[in-house]
Amino acid sequence: MDFATFLIQCLNAVQYGLLLFLLASGLTLIFGIMGVINLAHGSFYMIGAYMAFVLAPYFTDRFMLMLLAGIMLAVALGFLLEWAFFSFLYERDHLQQVLMTYALILVFEELRSLLVGNDVHGMPVPTWLAGSVPLGELMSYPVYRLFASAACIVLAIVMYVVVNCTRLGMMIRAGASNRDMVRGLGVDIRMLYRIVFAAGVALAALAGMIAAPMASVYPGMGGSVLIICFVVVVIGGIGSITGALIASLLVGLVDTFGKVFFTEYSGIGVYLLMATILIWRPEGLLGRRGA
Repeated sequence: MDFATFLIQCLNAVQYGLLLFLLASGLTLIFGIMGVINLAHGSFYMIGAYMAFVLAPYFTDRFMLMLLAGIMLAVALGFLLEWAFFSFLYERDHLQQVLMTYALILVFEELRSLLVGNDVHGMPVPTWLAGSVPLGELMSYPVYRLFASAACIVLAIVMYVVVNCTRLGMMIRAGASNRDMVRGLGVDIRMLYRIVFAAGVALAALAGMIAAPMASVYPGMGGSVLIICFVVVVIGGIGSITGALIASLLVGLVDTFGKVFFTEYSGIGVYLLMATILIWRPEGLLGRRGA
């Protein structure tokens, strides 16, 4: 493997890992703070991708404005779902949470089929991001993939600032550590849950919107990312944003280079990584002991 090929694979691994981070950060917040096992999280990724496909003709080449509109719609959807469904799950056992969120997967898939159909759709890359950057004499790398990585890095920085440097972030961290204490201190825990859930939905939908031009928009695409998203959460530690970032990048590297060097066995590489880390640290890389 020459240096240009190695560099391209590294960029692919980082881009994939950062996109996973957008998904997993929302899931780890919802699970770590609200205590809800949300199997429908992958469906929010699918909804984001289909929103990008539906909104694209209305925004033509104003891609950033389309992303902003999609985020606002996703936040509204998150508030609605938390109020209508998830607010009833906090005191229920995990089996009821699994059944409810799995039912939501079926509902979202049926609504997608009725509204958009079952065809596979392609979404063009915005013209201002359609070029490529030369890497060596024969290879180049798409500008859009660099944009996707940069957007994920910016969002990771924003999340770090919000979680670690704001009052809302202080309440989120306290809620992840001890929900009963936060409630006892007079924090409106219901509103905090609603904000966290809406943020998780928005992050997953944004990941789908960013991924849509890089891959086809197709039925069931949420299910393909749900399992790997849970793997990232387990590796990084439940409730840890930093852990989710580290785990996402590790998964991206293992998955990408596993497909390059161990094609026949690439499917098990990520799960071997998870098993190895859990043997070493059962709570995950940055998870709390006893969590």
